[in-house]
Amino acid sequence: MKEPAPAAAQAPGDAPPDRHISSPAGAPPGRRNRLFVTLALGGLTAVAPLSMDMYLPALPEVTDSLRSPAATVQLTLTGCLMGMALGQLVVGPMSDKWGRRRPLLVGMALYVVATVLCAVAPNAPMLIAFRLVQGLAGAAGIVIARAVVRDLYDGVAMARFFSTLMLISGVAPVVAPLIGGQLLRFTDWRGVFVVLTGVGLALTFLVYRYLDETLPPGRRQSGGLGGTLRAMRGLLADRAFTGYMLSGGFAFAALFSYISASPFVVQDIYGASPQTFSLLFGLNSVGLVLVGQINGKVLVGRVSLDKALGWGLAVITLAAAALLVMTTGVLGKPGLAAVATGLFVLMAAMGLAMPNTNAQALMRSGNAAGSASALLGTSTYLLGAVASPLVGIAGEHTAVPMAAVQLTCAVAAVLSFVLLCRRRGPRGGADRVGTTGSAGDGLAE
Repeated sequence: MKEPAPAAAQAPGDAPPDRHISSPAGAPPGRRNRLFVTLALGGLTAVAPLSMDMYLPALPEVTDSLRSPAATVQLTLTGCLMGMALGQLVVGPMSDKWGRRRPLLVGMALYVVATVLCAVAPNAPMLIAFRLVQGLAGAAGIVIARAVVRDLYDGVAMARFFSTLMLISGVAPVVAPLIGGQLLRFTDWRGVFVVLTGVGLALTFLVYRYLDETLPPGRRQSGGLGGTLRAMRGLLADRAFTGYMLSGGFAFAALFSYISASPFVVQDIYGASPQTFSLLFGLNSVGLVLVGQINGKVLVGRVSLDKALGWGLAVITLAAAALLVMTTGVLGKPGLAAVATGLFVLMAAMGLAMPNTNAQALMRSGNAAGSASALLGTSTYLLGAVASPLVGIAGEHTAVPMAAVQLTCAVAAVLSFVLLCRRRGPRGGADRVGTTGSAGDGLAE
């Protein structure tokens, strides 16, 4: 799957473009299997949006069915998110030690079992518990998919491949709520989990049939728990890695604030149907996919990854600020169209932020790609899990908490990027060194 990066034009005075370095990965798949490998990796990265977004239109129905308040039902999202965060912290280092394939297959099998249990949950506390287990198991697909990409790619090529994965995994947020909304015409919320069980089985088959081991024994980590902790400590000691990790985590928290609150904002506050909500959510996801492809096909190789990331974070912050102004009613009560436009811009800008934070951070991981992927995923999902209950703190009939949480997270992402990633040179200017592939190397711009 490796491919040489094309030479990029460089304007006078610009930082050199991020380099592609052939990584000493395991044997890439042949041409015949390449499509299936890409589909498998894209599907694995889509486990999180599939597990949450397909379920979103059913949240009000779950509230009625289980006779639980909205804040309690929102904890079913938080439980899944917490599981995905903690599971990545465990599975990532395991994949550095034992390879990618075996932990991935075990995790996907457990995901299928947990999803079946969610479908038969008798009450809200049990559903929260099963969603936690579902997240723990599904974390294997998320964290190992990123590590596999790092095994096979570096630099510009890795950023491009992450954008390709966004095209595949980005279909999940588009299709999942649409499927969820349509399923509710024929079945109740439990039917959503039946469909997710089928998705889990299909992904498990793709992994078993087409995804070979990408981490040869000679590159695996040793040393047990102590070695894992040393690797993670080394990554966190890298100021730029931590900066990219926090920037991506806070950006995702702003996104998850929208994911968690939007069913109530769109349906309860503005009176839209589950089907209308699904269409709006799908449109926003299309924006994310399109901008992600612009990032991978147009920007990467022409501008530095840091510059594209900076643009994305700036737009996210401006969109969150506009949403806060609108929802507070300072300029009058906005209609659904105005709020939906602000949410579209915010979500679309994630197409610049998400692939570039992942690529920049993983380029600094060396051979500890599983541990680096675990830290990225854990921080991302933990921050999202913290943001999720905050959006409902003032009840179901105001969107102000959603917008306030989004703006707070966006500002935190910008500060993390500016203060930690853009290191200063000896004369106070930003470092102007291209990125290489191991922790501790210099960064672009």
